[in-house]
Amino acid sequence: MLRIQHGIIDLSQPIVMGILNVTPDSFFDGGRHIVSNDALAQAEKMLTDGATILDIGGASSRPGAATVSVDEELRRVVPVIEGIRARFPACFISIDTWRSKVAHEAVVAGADIVNDISAGKMDEQLWPTVATLQTPYILMHMQGRPENMQQAPHYANVITEVLDFFIESVASLRRLGVKDIVLDPGFGFGKTLEHNYTLLRDMRDFQTVTGLPLLAGISRKSMIYKLLNIGAADALPATAALHMVALQSGASILRAHDVAEAVQVIRLWEMLQNQSQSL
Repeated sequence: MLRIQHGIIDLSQPIVMGILNVTPDSFFDGGRHIVSNDALAQAEKMLTDGATILDIGGASSRPGAATVSVDEELRRVVPVIEGIRARFPACFISIDTWRSKVAHEAVVAGADIVNDISAGKMDEQLWPTVATLQTPYILMHMQGRPENMQQAPHYANVITEVLDFFIESVASLRRLGVKDIVLDPGFGFGKTLEHNYTLLRDMRDFQTVTGLPLLAGISRKSMIYKLLNIGAADALPATAALHMVALQSGASILRAHDVAEAVQVIRLWEMLQNQSQSL
């Protein structure tokens, strides 16, 4: 479970985190939700479709994306978070940022969770801020930075190296006082196609060793559409297939653009689990 300001997020069964990008250059939705009213409508749809968490992002992390200022990121995300919190007071909100100021202001505006692609490496005040805020923290592995992470990713053993990173980072976060941590292997962040599929196959090792819940962020990513020689817009069926693999590999949270379909995958997985337990 994740303890937040106004409740508890139960992870005894998998849940869906809906992706709500409010950027003009996100890799899939093209920033269609950058206008607050559009974002609120999309938030309502995701919640109706079964999302437990809404993940709000105001700065694209795709390779080659333009850097936005702190003020611009705040301008994009804070009104959306405030609007969602006012209209849907019981929902859970995550802020997707690597900046300490954005994390702080987002939580003040109503966010419950900090989702950080950088593992605190791009803003040295991010981890202390999370500790002060006492929010759950999503710790993601990334080799390099967004502008160079896909130039030449290399690992002697991707599972061992990512696991070592998690063990060391979790220990540092614990020393700062961060209590609730979710691990994200960082699919597509400084990984080759082969690295991504090795991580997906074996990511349960991270949960087994650390005892922490896992988030799978594979929705419509290039590890799917480049392998299949299709576009991101055509990658929903394959995303659903890999969501099932992620659940079988121990994922507690599916971070997805397509909430209803991800919820369907979870229901199918739960039926398979129930059948296995009844044997």
